[in-house]
Amino acid sequence: MTASNDFPVNPNSPFILVDGSSYLFRAFHAMPPLSNSKGQATGAIFGVINMLGKLLVQYQPEKMAVIFDAKGPTFRHEMYKEYKSHRPPMPDELRSQIEPIHEIVKALGLPLLVIDGVEADDVMGTLARQATEAKHDTLISTGDKDLAQLVNEHITLINTMNDTLMTPESVQEKFGVRADQIIDYLALVGDSADNIPGIPKCGPKTAVKWLNSFGNIDNLIANAPMISGKIGENLRNNLEQLELSRQLTTIKLDCELPIGLADINRHAPDMDKLKELFAEYELRTWLGQVVKGEMPFTQNNGAKAHSQTLQKKSAQPQTEQQPTTNSTVSAEPYQTVFSEEEFTQWLEWIQEADLFAIDTETTSLNQMRAEVVGICLAVQRKEKIHACYIPLAHDYKGAPEQISREKALNALKPILEDEKIAKVGQNLKYDWHVLKNHSIEMRGMRFDTMLESYTLNSVATRHNMDDLALKYLSRRTIHFEELAGKGKKQLTFNQIEIDKAAEYAAEDAEITLQLHQALWPQLQQEADLQKVFSEIEMPLMPVLAKIEYNGVLVDTDMLAKQSQELSEKLDDLEQKAHLLAGEKFNLNSSKQLQTILFENQELPIIKKTPKGAPSTAEPVLVELAEQGHEMPNLILEYRSLAKLKSTYTDSLPKQINPDTGRIHTSYQQAVASTGRLSSTEPNLQNIPVRSAEGRRIRQAFIARPGYKLMAADYSQIELRIMAHLSGDQGLLDAFAHGKDIHRATAAEIFGVSLEEVTNEQRRSAKAVNFGLIYGMSAFGLAKQLNVARNIAQDYINLYFARYPGVLHYMEKTKENAKQHGFVETLAGRRLYLPDINSRNGQLRQYAERTAINAPMQGTAADIIKTAMIQIDQWLDSCDLDIQMIMQVHDELVFEVAEKDLEKAQQQIISMMESAMTLEVPLVVEAGVGDNWDQAH
Repeated sequence: MTASNDFPVNPNSPFILVDGSSYLFRAFHAMPPLSNSKGQATGAIFGVINMLGKLLVQYQPEKMAVIFDAKGPTFRHEMYKEYKSHRPPMPDELRSQIEPIHEIVKALGLPLLVIDGVEADDVMGTLARQATEAKHDTLISTGDKDLAQLVNEHITLINTMNDTLMTPESVQEKFGVRADQIIDYLALVGDSADNIPGIPKCGPKTAVKWLNSFGNIDNLIANAPMISGKIGENLRNNLEQLELSRQLTTIKLDCELPIGLADINRHAPDMDKLKELFAEYELRTWLGQVVKGEMPFTQNNGAKAHSQTLQKKSAQPQTEQQPTTNSTVSAEPYQTVFSEEEFTQWLEWIQEADLFAIDTETTSLNQMRAEVVGICLAVQRKEKIHACYIPLAHDYKGAPEQISREKALNALKPILEDEKIAKVGQNLKYDWHVLKNHSIEMRGMRFDTMLESYTLNSVATRHNMDDLALKYLSRRTIHFEELAGKGKKQLTFNQIEIDKAAEYAAEDAEITLQLHQALWPQLQQEADLQKVFSEIEMPLMPVLAKIEYNGVLVDTDMLAKQSQELSEKLDDLEQKAHLLAGEKFNLNSSKQLQTILFENQELPIIKKTPKGAPSTAEPVLVELAEQGHEMPNLILEYRSLAKLKSTYTDSLPKQINPDTGRIHTSYQQAVASTGRLSSTEPNLQNIPVRSAEGRRIRQAFIARPGYKLMAADYSQIELRIMAHLSGDQGLLDAFAHGKDIHRATAAEIFGVSLEEVTNEQRRSAKAVNFGLIYGMSAFGLAKQLNVARNIAQDYINLYFARYPGVLHYMEKTKENAKQHGFVETLAGRRLYLPDINSRNGQLRQYAERTAINAPMQGTAADIIKTAMIQIDQWLDSCDLDIQMIMQVHDELVFEVAEKDLEKAQQQIISMMESAMTLEVPLVVEAGVGDNWDQAH
């Protein structure tokens, strides 16, 4: 192994102590769920090392140590056995990242301290005291509020996530008390995470008030008799507990440590070890530096790219962005295009390129109303990526003259509409809509990096650009909020100064091209995944765009009437609840409901919130209602109706586009891990179909005069897929002969003829059929059917005895998933299951249930997506007057001219039923009506 003999040191830097345990948890929760190609979680690794690197770059310290909590009890556990007893066990995916972090810390030449029997806080407190005595200023990097008690003129805290320093003045500003009062403050308030009791009902405001009045806990105790009210009573009843809390919150400054201040010196990094570790965990940018012999996290190389405070990224080298190739592509400085000559050059470049990246900057996130503010482009020329921003409509005061938007879009239109000129983008469906608003219909959309990532691994990360850049390029992008601010004062893009906007915008195009170059070779290595991307996901994108653009009419008068009726029902339920409670209370207040249910009515406490209060969550209310309690049942009904009112009958009219008079939902392709589509603004997937109120909402979705709505729905598609996948002869036979599958299953389970099956037996069989494909246990089935658990288990046993192929399929699928780490649909779509071999039984069992169900859900998604693509192609070529206007689960909804109904219905059913060939027939049921409910 080799170590560098020379690394930069600032002799005037403070002594730095890093709270590794705080870093660990904060990085784990702040970072997206990153992983390397072997499935090893890496989000916390990246986050922790990124923050360490930031400190090294900024301070170049001579003395710096990273301190972690050791396993096992400390003196605080001996003092109070309940200390930290409420903390849940560490997730396996976090635990697996601790050792890699330790290894990288040591390879960076930083002392790593993990001292048995002593908490990290006490180690830092003791070392900080030693440093102060040696006249060294100390900087403690942490996000832990407890360490504020250490702050003085020589000890400062830094929160490396947001670059905020905590000095004596800022402690006073943040907490309302001095740093020397923090111990007493924490003792009074308590800490639910560490299970430190505190004074019941004493919040921060009360603690600050007491300490500002009495100075410290000792004076407060002396004056406890004069504290009035319930809070004074709580104080007096918990004086012994208060002293315990003070001891638990006090950081020790005199621990006996096996290492002292003189021993804590930063050493030269071990470059060979860093190369090995960065390669193993696929930390590519840092690996690129080490491979080139550059020391990571120094002032004179690209390590500053990882600093959250550094925004200039245009000239950073991007190394090893794709593990399967050795090519390196670097980016030229970004260009802001103001002149006609520059614009003309870019027109030539994108026409000559094999592929160019495009992104639009707009006035709004509402894709149907957004207007172009500027265009971002990127191309690769030889070994360099060139990216630019073309501002077109920035209109803030003093904005420089820009190319005319109309002129620029007219020049771009023939290129953007040319199917032969290949484009790549990130969430191109949004850009399709924006350009459509300017009468441009973009074609030639070959690649979408969001869909490339989603197809490659739907659960490896979220699929927005910021998270993808972190995972696949080790790049932190400029975030929109950094330019525009947040909340009500957030600027729209046209209000942002061009010199700031240009870097953010051009980076979008450059990162998009970089991401494609990283993702596409990985997809090409997996023929099935490449096919899913090229034949399903990409062709579907413009189809969804058209459906969104078409929109659907709603009857606002009907919705207004329904809202009024729901208001009356809610008022009636509220009066009943008040009568039942014997007093008025706010049904929407969890706190008041807790008092009514668990104090006044003394109902059993099923579950508690993280803060220790009785939970009033829906599953708790359902369980209480099943026990025969009236109030929980009433609250459930109230919440259900209130949700329908707020989510649909009140809000749908507000979501009507004033230009089209229609509602335009947005379909999300890269959200559900199994491949299913979801919709937002509004969410059409969640309108209940089984309740009368839900069906009435569907009645408000209507056709225009002279047209009808036609709904075509796959019948029992997941059960049919199960029959195909399992090859079970009993299921295959039932579907082949067109039997009622639930009645057929009931006949098998209960040993009777089809004719003898009762409605109750069919209901039970239906619960078994659907329950098993979703991995339902005997306990869950018993609860659903309201029968004893042993009876439910008998049903399951009988089912598997009659359909042994299903049991074999389930066991085989789980074993394959454990071996390979993923399951596949019939089309080759993969769902990775990172918890399939987890030591946490609950996580593992959930992954096993997902392994069984995902191939069915995913195959159903592939089937309806394929049908949509084929139907769209037919719509483009046929002469019928018909539009596809909605997709909801296994259903497609069309608006059809009355004269074309018969032909359209026949063709659509035929195309949907032939979308994929299975061992059993696909069956589609179609209905027609004036509204969606009638057609369903």
